[in-house]
Amino acid sequence: MCGITGKVSFGSSDITTADIDRMNKAVAHRGPDDAGMYISPDHRVGLGHRRLAILDLTSAGRQPMRYRDRYVIVFNGEIYNFQQKREELEKEGYRFKSHTDTEVILALYDKYKEGCLRHLRGMFAFAIYDEQKQTLFCARDRVGKKPFKYYWGNDVFVFASELKAILTQSEYQREPDYLAIHHYLSLQYVPAPLTGFKDIRKLKPGHFLQLDIKKQKLTVNRYWQLDFRHKQTKAAADWKKEIIDKLDEATQLRLIADVPLGAFLSGGIDSSAVVALMSRHSAKPVKTFSIGFEEAGYNELPFARMVAKKFKTDHTEFIVRPETIDILPELVGLYEEPYADSSALPTYYLSKLTRQHVTVALNGDGGDENFAGYPWYGVQKFTDWYQKLLPLHKLTAAPATRVISRLYPNTFTDRMLRFAHTLDQPTAARYLNYICYFTDVQKSDLYGPQLRHFLKEVSSAEILAEHFAAVPDAHPVDEAQYVDINTYLPDDLLVKVDIATMAVALEGRSPFLDHEFLELSASIPANLKLRGLNTKKYILKQALHDILPDEVLYRPKKGFGVPIGTWFRSDLKNYLRSVVLSPRSLSRGLFEEEAIQRLIATHNTTTINHAPRLWALLTLELWWRRYFDSQK
Repeated sequence: MCGITGKVSFGSSDITTADIDRMNKAVAHRGPDDAGMYISPDHRVGLGHRRLAILDLTSAGRQPMRYRDRYVIVFNGEIYNFQQKREELEKEGYRFKSHTDTEVILALYDKYKEGCLRHLRGMFAFAIYDEQKQTLFCARDRVGKKPFKYYWGNDVFVFASELKAILTQSEYQREPDYLAIHHYLSLQYVPAPLTGFKDIRKLKPGHFLQLDIKKQKLTVNRYWQLDFRHKQTKAAADWKKEIIDKLDEATQLRLIADVPLGAFLSGGIDSSAVVALMSRHSAKPVKTFSIGFEEAGYNELPFARMVAKKFKTDHTEFIVRPETIDILPELVGLYEEPYADSSALPTYYLSKLTRQHVTVALNGDGGDENFAGYPWYGVQKFTDWYQKLLPLHKLTAAPATRVISRLYPNTFTDRMLRFAHTLDQPTAARYLNYICYFTDVQKSDLYGPQLRHFLKEVSSAEILAEHFAAVPDAHPVDEAQYVDINTYLPDDLLVKVDIATMAVALEGRSPFLDHEFLELSASIPANLKLRGLNTKKYILKQALHDILPDEVLYRPKKGFGVPIGTWFRSDLKNYLRSVVLSPRSLSRGLFEEEAIQRLIATHNTTTINHAPRLWALLTLELWWRRYFDSQK
């Protein structure tokens, strides 16, 4: 696990070691064990690398790594089937100098070129420079575990694991991307390929990029996408066995390391399942790590302790309190894009705690996307049914809920009103309203002159619509899963864990996101994942019935929430106002002061929870100060 950087010059300027060194230093936290760089003989190409040593801790694993006096690679990630592929390649005459997965990627590229991606099982972002052809081949793993960001200018191409490295280069003049901010306020994250910085892009998951340096031609292509069309008919007992067998295999593969391993344990189904399967293959007690809160409604530590006790783990805990928000400006800087998922805060502290004991931590990410664990999947299914059964809904639902919401203003009636007003909208627009932070109605009240024109010109629903269109005539639950796997998962959840873990040089691994496991789950009929409207993850729970305690399997889903609603009414009330209502913030022209005042007042005087929206405004302002005000 590492940080990668690179630069290609098309103009008169040579690439220098100083260029690459500046970029490497910007991502040094991702790889504290070693640093390396490569400059091509013609000084047109430079590659940089910061290493977090996980496999083959000797100098043979150093990068940039050269192969056959032709190819040079910088690689971030882990290939879990590299030993199998190495054996296959050795039978065909390939020889290796190291025991790393990096060298196996180079050999696969030599043999298959872009087809090498079909052979890789793992998480990765890498760039391979071919000195003979003067081409750069860059790729990102199927689901987006590892980041790849780039800038394509008139005279230069620059890439890195984090855009902080790109900002060190004089060819890029930083400028905010207001379109990205518009989408961020809907989604709580910046959707790919946008980043929040004008002209800096994210390579999407399951895509590769090819740069012909001689022709100055850049192409981007997709090599993988999850297919929900091929459902299989099997008995429930067969599904349960296949789920456990494949998840066990994916977990065991992720235990390969030359450094200490552990696991995040939330006390939820997914992380508990991973810990249970890890314990099958570990001769010593699995090291587990959990985060909790003093607020009982958000504290899952009792369930984590229950799982830790059952599997006899070596368990460590940490409590997050309001004062820990002092880290927020630094955290916003680490996330580098506008990012409003408040669970980034405990994830960072969990990672910091875990890194004191191990270098690799497995987690339960992906369980909800695989098995329809989110509450909006039930809403999506109900809406489809409701529209077909009750064609008069437009005449009854909206007026009735409008009256109820006025009489009883709270979060539940607010959601009812959202639901009723979107019943006659296209699927993507409806779905956006289920999951969004700010609706278009709320934006029209909030937006100042810098953002107002986006309300007429661009809807964030268009981003979701692109993915809904890729699964026509699918079951509503399959549609929702596909959309989340291509948007919310890579641009929010995986960003959260990658940034938090790599900030402290910890590698995170996710068995549920093994692409073979994803392909298996996509073949399971939707009604086995969501039974009725509210029995979520049905077949997974059945598969784990004899493995995990019922108290864990059948308790209500909490999610990795943070009690910011309570904090904004108490400990953080003044801090919030001092940032989002400061003259500095209001002078940007992004938002109307009166609208922000109303959001805060409503949050403090009613049971409507505006905490997610207020958090989005707070972190956006801190992001602006970190990346733009500091440059003045």
